[in-house]
Amino acid sequence: MVTFIPFGEKPNREGVLYALQLLKRNKLIDDYVIVEASRVELLPDRVPQDSSYIIGEHLATYGIIEKLRPKSLISVDAHTDLMHDYLDHGSWLAYALERRLVDRAVVMAPVLMIPTTERTQLWTRRVKVYPATLRSRKVRGKWRAYKNFQTNSVEEIIDEAKKYLGEEVYLTVDMDVLRPEYKIARFQHGELTLEQLLEILEAIKENFRIVAFDIAEISDRLRRSRLGKKALFEVFQLLMG
Repeated sequence: MVTFIPFGEKPNREGVLYALQLLKRNKLIDDYVIVEASRVELLPDRVPQDSSYIIGEHLATYGIIEKLRPKSLISVDAHTDLMHDYLDHGSWLAYALERRLVDRAVVMAPVLMIPTTERTQLWTRRVKVYPATLRSRKVRGKWRAYKNFQTNSVEEIIDEAKKYLGEEVYLTVDMDVLRPEYKIARFQHGELTLEQLLEILEAIKENFRIVAFDIAEISDRLRRSRLGKKALFEVFQLLMG
């Protein structure tokens, strides 16, 4: 079964429902359920114990993992979602780690990593970040590069992530990790092509046991995007296969 969660603002809600019709029309799903909630706090009691979810705003992942309580999590996303100011789509992973909804996490392929204001803190405990492109951070007064997908192979990163997380993970794929021309998500997009994203997801499938997954940040922009539809189909089929 596939659970559709049209959560968030109107473009996200309409995007998820459109994705449902699109997947049905192309005979990629037959058994599904729709779960709605106006607040993320309501989701854990409403979502079923499923293995696949298609969601709007990425904050919905917080509600799903509060229900499932996976030990480890991989997020493939253009953003780290580790801002630590208040709970929303940009901080859900930080609060999930802080509140022990998940023990450890890895974020793969982000490009936007810097807090938006001086008061915003970036959560760094029990999480590793592997940016899409070369990024550096200050460690004990010295600048050091993150291991990243520009200068390291997918195999190297997956191997290190597996040592950190163990073999069993929840996987969340934010479609804004793709480049702007795919036109799926509402916010700033990442640097990956569909081929690069599929390579990462194939490696995750080969090296981890995925207990459940979600495809996040689907918006109504999908209606007008040929490349976006192709990306949704291929990511969905890969993860369901």
